[in-house]
Amino acid sequence: MPTTQPGGALLNAHRTPRARRYLLCRPTHFAVEYAINPWMSEDADVDTALALHQWENLVRAYRDHGHTIETVQPAPGLPDMVFAANSAVVVGGRAFGSLFHAPQRRPESREYEIWFKAAGYDLYRPESPCEGEGDLVPVGRYLLAGTGFRTTRDAHAEVQEHFGLPAISLHLTDPYFYHLDTALFVLDDGLTADPGRPDGGAAVAYYPEAFSPGSREVLRRLFPDAVLATRDDALAFGLNSVSDGRHVFIAPQATGLIDQLTARGYVPVPVDLSEFHKAGGGIKCCTQELRP
Repeated sequence: MPTTQPGGALLNAHRTPRARRYLLCRPTHFAVEYAINPWMSEDADVDTALALHQWENLVRAYRDHGHTIETVQPAPGLPDMVFAANSAVVVGGRAFGSLFHAPQRRPESREYEIWFKAAGYDLYRPESPCEGEGDLVPVGRYLLAGTGFRTTRDAHAEVQEHFGLPAISLHLTDPYFYHLDTALFVLDDGLTADPGRPDGGAAVAYYPEAFSPGSREVLRRLFPDAVLATRDDALAFGLNSVSDGRHVFIAPQATGLIDQLTARGYVPVPVDLSEFHKAGGGIKCCTQELRP
């Protein structure tokens, strides 16, 4: 029988995976050519062969666990295009696109728009700076929406109007966690909602100190049983992870978080994307979920 910890979370619980469909971009042109976050240095020496090998390992891990992979054609001159999560957020088969904060990345939106249109999506173009799943995280009955460094609050209003989902604004305060997906990820999206719980049956992991005091309180109220990560695990990109409800594709450097997830009944699948850390990215940054 599973046991319960003081906060109410189940330990060693049975978790059920759900097959997902992911969009990724091969790191053909990946490099660090500018600095738009604290992780980036124009002097960084990127091992392109290693980056490709790590990316292929991620694709293989997804496929080995029953997930479908789609790929978008990489474009020369766009070294960050590999970070597919920033291109859009897809909910219910509808896509809400991106308008990057940094001018160096704005041409990526057009490349992804071509893919989405060819795939049959009606893509909405935001009028305010917005960086896709980097800051917009569907979970349970809500859409968690990060702001503070990239995506604006005006974009939160746009995405709420587009999807009809309540957008919960969360203010990021630490520049090392410049996107919401570097400070929080969804363990279980709560598709089987439990109306008796404030989280609707959804589950998340996050690093509290990445957020303003008010946003920490919002997260505490919404997700009282959340997994709380340490700064060391967050800086290891442990929260830039992807979960299918049971398997968690996670940076192997986040050892403490891996132990916590194992105790909760999740199955960590370590995938090293350390070469992408030089640009401030990891597993989730490279992964756009195409929600049906």
